Amino acid sequence: MTWFFLALIAPFLYALTNHIDKVLISKYFKESGVGALILFSSLLSFIAMPFFFWADPTVFSLEPLSIAILSIGGILNILVLWCYFMALSDDEASITVIFYQLVPVFALILGYFVLGETITKMQFIAMTIVIIGTSIISFDVDADNKFTIRKQTIFLMSTASFFWALESVLFKMVALEENWIRSLFWEHLMLLVVGTLVFIFVRKYREDFLQAVRKNSKPILALNIGNESLYMVGNIIFAYAYMLAPVALVLLTQSFQPLFVIIVGVFLTIFFPKITVEKVTLRDLTQKILAIIITGIGTYLLFI
Repeated sequence: MTWFFLALIAPFLYALTNHIDKVLISKYFKESGVGALILFSSLLSFIAMPFFFWADPTVFSLEPLSIAILSIGGILNILVLWCYFMALSDDEASITVIFYQLVPVFALILGYFVLGETITKMQFIAMTIVIIGTSIISFDVDADNKFTIRKQTIFLMSTASFFWALESVLFKMVALEENWIRSLFWEHLMLLVVGTLVFIFVRKYREDFLQAVRKNSKPILALNIGNESLYMVGNIIFAYAYMLAPVALVLLTQSFQPLFVIIVGVFLTIFFPKITVEKVTLRDLTQKILAIIITGIGTYLLFI
């Protein structure tokens, strides 16, 4: 079970990045939009590349097919970021991340078709439970007890979860043949390449990016570098854990991320409200925690 405790570090780091993302979007990228933040996230991938090269100087010895697969992974990473940032711009961090509980469901299905992993009857039941859990958080209840459906959040985060699961399965396909350090190097390289192409050919994103840099260069750069560093460390931990257990099983630890997000969110709301504020009423917390418990049960049942 060493892999479990190791992989558990990643969702905590991701929870910290979720709140940093919310701060960036609400305070520094509110006018410029998510395109600028996507460019920051992708272009800063170069930070980790020298460390991977130092750890394994043979990173350039991958097979062409492996490079092609990881290139697809780089594109999927951009799509995950876009969907996630769009959802986060309109909703709370503790709401959006609960939908990531769909990742192991998609991973199990993709693992069946791509990696030849099996699916049992219990796992089909568990998938249904996870979907029920995410459905609970799909409704927003106002002070008058009126229900509204979070249509945009549902669509964007479901799509992000699918792309994340697909990228994870493709990564393991390559890492099983090569090694995880080489795979991570090329994954970050392709993310950098895709980000560069977006910067060159998507004029609006480029202009938004440059405008954001001119207005708030120091805080944006500091927060983004810190944010990407936390995220990359989490990715490294997850990538190594993938080599120790099935993809879907490792992604089980992702079910702890919403809990970490809520804990950090409540802490910040109470003690540092100038940084970020979330709904922490008894009704809102009950809805979130109930969704986490149900999705957590479903996720656990996926692997028993």
